[in-house]
Amino acid sequence: MMTNRIVTIAAFCVYLIFMLCIGMYFVGKNKTTTEYFLGGRKLGSWVTSMSAQASDMSGWLLMGLPGAAYLSGISAGWIGIGLAIGTYLNWLLVAKPLRQYTKVAGDAITLPEYFKNRFHDESGWLSVISAVFILVFFLFYTASGFVSCAKLFSSVFGIPYLVSLAVGAVVVISYTFAGGFFAVCWTDFFQGLMMFFCVVAVPLIAVFRMGGPAEFISSVEAFNPNFLSMFVDGATNTPYTAMGIVSLVAWGLGYFGQPHILVRFMGISSPAAIKKSRRIATVWVVISLTAAVLIGVSGRMVLGDGLLDGNGQQEIIYITMVSKFFPLFIAGIFLSAILAAIMSTADSQLLVTASALTKDFYHNKIRPQATEKELMWVSRGCVMGVAVIAVLIATNQNSTVLGLVSYAWGGFGSAFGPLVLCSLFWKRTNKQGAYAGILVGGIVDLVWAQLSGGIFDLYEIVPGFVCGLIAIFVVSLLTAAPSKEITDEFDSYRSCEE
Repeated sequence: MMTNRIVTIAAFCVYLIFMLCIGMYFVGKNKTTTEYFLGGRKLGSWVTSMSAQASDMSGWLLMGLPGAAYLSGISAGWIGIGLAIGTYLNWLLVAKPLRQYTKVAGDAITLPEYFKNRFHDESGWLSVISAVFILVFFLFYTASGFVSCAKLFSSVFGIPYLVSLAVGAVVVISYTFAGGFFAVCWTDFFQGLMMFFCVVAVPLIAVFRMGGPAEFISSVEAFNPNFLSMFVDGATNTPYTAMGIVSLVAWGLGYFGQPHILVRFMGISSPAAIKKSRRIATVWVVISLTAAVLIGVSGRMVLGDGLLDGNGQQEIIYITMVSKFFPLFIAGIFLSAILAAIMSTADSQLLVTASALTKDFYHNKIRPQATEKELMWVSRGCVMGVAVIAVLIATNQNSTVLGLVSYAWGGFGSAFGPLVLCSLFWKRTNKQGAYAGILVGGIVDLVWAQLSGGIFDLYEIVPGFVCGLIAIFVVSLLTAAPSKEITDEFDSYRSCEE
């Protein structure tokens, strides 16, 4: 048994050393905060698309979504449908305009700074409020990654949960602290490739071990025909309501407000590279999400009901299948894909949170005269501080990955999504409307998430997004129109688009 663990640990170490080497390679290459937080806007199509999708999916691609499919069948795929649509529309509608406008609006390098510059908010409070929402929601999002990591190590190696949590956090913090945006994006590029290969390989092997697609489908039908229905929850054998389907598909709305994804659009080398990135990202996400659902369904056929303990054990379905199918060292490489998923998201979230706290709070309100060197060290301190708080949240061993991600995803989609769209496409949006959109959308989401029963079972991103959008329109129309300087800037950005 000890020999088995040593072999698997060796595979993990090979992977982790490779990631740390990438981080160390970029040490000293970041001379300014623009380079540390945005890579000097020098990312190519492949790195941009793969890092965006890898940072998007996180540990829930290999744990949360397969776990949901293990319980409910292919109806868990409604989330995937919403995310695939959201991914495509985000690349199609937001990527190029945001890349252009952040250059026009004072060369902004963070989302809060873009809001501040876009609406000429001299007080700076718009970016501070945005930074606060980023801090709150990313604490939970980053915690979800650390929960995934702890479950991985404790399941594979029998290491206590809290020790596993600390190990995972140290690795992610190390290369994020050292290498900044370039390190994060290049590690995410390799991690995205690895995630894609592993998430596709596992269900394919499972299906063919069962005799092929026809035998697989027959097995699922014999087990529970509702597992093959998109309109019936296979866990309870009850039909989905329209509200239930809307709640799942509405995950796609979240993309318009995710800072760790939007920052990739801001960092691409040129707007012309976005079309290629969009195609790569769309193919990646459609295939990966489909495969993740198949992991859960095929895993239920292969492993039976052994993970139905009510404490989130279904989320180790990928881990269990890999351990069952592969020789030890190969299994270790496949299990490293979970680390790839976790690290590719947690590092991005730590960096975006640090950038918001450093640029949009510390530099904006506390030390406007701070030097670049000082800001670099403050940002690294923020990486450490946010990571420690996220670890404390993740110490709750009953947390589910999907639950934590759902909470943070809805919050960002509601607080920032409506304003991102309005700022890019509606010239009449003004500063007062921007404040209203962030506050109303974010607060409605937070309050709705605490309620349950009846209409409150609707995923909070739907009321949050809609209320935020209405607030922007109503308040903008009831208050003074933007100044000519702002509208001229908008026209200038739109002419670049054309």
